[in-house]
Amino acid sequence: MRKPDKDYLEKAANLNEEDTERLLSRMRTKLVRRIDDKIFSTIEAIAIQLEREDEELEEWRENRVKLNEKFKDT
Repeated sequence: MRKPDKDYLEKAANLNEEDTERLLSRMRTKLVRRIDDKIFSTIEAIAIQLEREDEELEEWRENRVKLNEKFKDT
């Protein structure tokens, strides 16, 4: 598992309690276990989750553009 990016660590540290709880609830089991095993701190795990969600959102946007282009041509 990779280490969290510094920018995402900063973002995670600045989240309010409600946003932190939401991210923790969406977190994958493997990442939660790493918190429990003290491999990552909670802030590090939240930073990794933020980074993953940003990557997934970017991938979704790219796929959406491809779909829009595909259906525009038909």
